[in-house]
Amino acid sequence: MTRRRRRQRRQTNHERWLVSYADFITLLFGFFVVLYASSQVDQRKVGKLALAIQVAFQELGVFPASTTQIPLDMTEPMPFSTVQAIQNVKRNTELGRIAPSTEDALGAASEETDLATLQNELQQALHKEMTLHEVAIHRETDGLVVSLREFGFFDSGSAAIKPESLPALDRIASILSIRTCRLRIEGHTDGKGSPSYNQTLSEQRAASVKQWLIQKEGLGQVNMTTQGFGATRPVAPNTKPDGSDDPDGRPKNRRVEIVLAK
Repeated sequence: MTRRRRRQRRQTNHERWLVSYADFITLLFGFFVVLYASSQVDQRKVGKLALAIQVAFQELGVFPASTTQIPLDMTEPMPFSTVQAIQNVKRNTELGRIAPSTEDALGAASEETDLATLQNELQQALHKEMTLHEVAIHRETDGLVVSLREFGFFDSGSAAIKPESLPALDRIASILSIRTCRLRIEGHTDGKGSPSYNQTLSEQRAASVKQWLIQKEGLGQVNMTTQGFGATRPVAPNTKPDGSDDPDGRPKNRRVEIVLAK
């Protein structure tokens, strides 16, 4: 009798389990039928409902935790794959702000080294002219600047290069010819005379330097541009506070600058 009762009890429990499992399957089937029917009416409501059910099941431990993210806007549910893509882009962008890519860092370091080497070579080649204050070399945010002062390279009011200054330009051309630099040649004046006169003179002087560099070492015109700024970009005061000429500042403004752009 004991064995029979045990067997009957196990059979009863098994039947109850089958009934519970069948009820669960039926419940799920009915749920998806309702879900499908509802989706034909309003897909946004279905998205909200599916999201709520997924969250509830995960919290109850019915389904294993998912790696998908909750939609960014609860009022506008979207496919979870889309949400993940958005989150990945956002995360990668934030990481990029914190730590720039290795390639960018290496490129910037290499560029900085090249400019430093070029500056050193030009300073050695133009040591005499720099000692006489005919040439000045300095760094700016957009590159390396070689400033050719008027009294060393041009006569007053003239755009023709002085013959005695041509060897210095030859040395500059020789150093630049073995590189693929992007050059900007800019003309500047001190403001004496009319604005149109200063503009024309600055443009002509920049063009003269460009033409000589091309003729001497065959530097490609593609990598070289010219521009005249007249007296609009002084680097020193042209006059003293009392209105008289500044003998130190005014000559610094009369110049042609060769900018080796980054």
